[in-house]
Amino acid sequence: QVIHPGYGFLSENPAFVEAVESAGLVFVGPSGKAIRAMGLKDRAKALMAEAGVPVVPGYHGEDQDDARLSEEAEAIGFPVLIKAVAGGGGKGMRLVERQADFASALAGARREAVQAFGNGDVLIEKFVSTPRHIEVQIFGDGIRAVHLLERDCSMQRRHQKVIEEAPAPGMTEDVREAMGAAAVRAAEVIGYSGAGTVEFIADGSGPLRPDGFWFMEMNTRLQVEHPVTEAITGIDLVEWQLRVASGEALPARQEDIQPCGHAIEARVYAEDPAQGFLPATGRLDRVSFPEGVRADCGVRGGDEITPHYDPMIAKVIAHGEDRASAIAALRRGLTGAR
Repeated sequence: QVIHPGYGFLSENPAFVEAVESAGLVFVGPSGKAIRAMGLKDRAKALMAEAGVPVVPGYHGEDQDDARLSEEAEAIGFPVLIKAVAGGGGKGMRLVERQADFASALAGARREAVQAFGNGDVLIEKFVSTPRHIEVQIFGDGIRAVHLLERDCSMQRRHQKVIEEAPAPGMTEDVREAMGAAAVRAAEVIGYSGAGTVEFIADGSGPLRPDGFWFMEMNTRLQVEHPVTEAITGIDLVEWQLRVASGEALPARQEDIQPCGHAIEARVYAEDPAQGFLPATGRLDRVSFPEGVRADCGVRGGDEITPHYDPMIAKVIAHGEDRASAIAALRRGLTGAR
């Protein structure tokens, strides 16, 4: 009766949502309209600005002339980020630190964006020099929404997340309240239904501040890193997805959602350390994980790693009463130590 799309490309494809619904089935996720509203970064930022959600200063206009983009970058002030409007995972993204490098960086970002997404349009953003990537897990029923606290995803390589944890280190109640309220506002303004993530960039040059974070994008799906949220809230997000998809209202109120302990997730990639940790292919002889951690794995011994999929093959998640104990548990899980 229903199709759960996981968290790959089909989960954010509005045409797929409509195909599922036209076949008489239920899509476990937001509407095609909500996905389209957040699918292009430039339109999403304009919508969020209208809703009063703080956004990173930048240019999100439709004029994609190279000269116009160069002028906007200079007006914003270097360093800036060039980002593909249809992008994700760091594809079609370039950091530009001076005007002389802008034209070549723009050309490279466009080429990569066309190859990855079939869309060469970009936006220009002010680069936050000491950024923290903090995202808020939201859940809506099409009318109202709640947030299930935040995750810190600042530890990245090539703009790809590697380590994710919840709650965010150094988070205070006033910052959580401000960030959570902004995320809920973002969800409710588009009538969001199901699980989603509102991603913010925060100023990491000092302690977190209620006025020191800005909207980056919204992922209209269940995130890879959702297990750390499940670990600290005790909530099964997939169960919630199925309940809301079947017509139920939100299973909990905001005041019912409280953190318990600390959780950290490490993504396990098929990569070659000798080649700068670039994605690698080959046959997996043996796959196993020790007890004491949660391991979400999409492969098993004997499988072939091909170039046709993301190199992430598993996730290892550890939970503890505090951050130190969660780190210790994760270390044991990754090394196999008892």
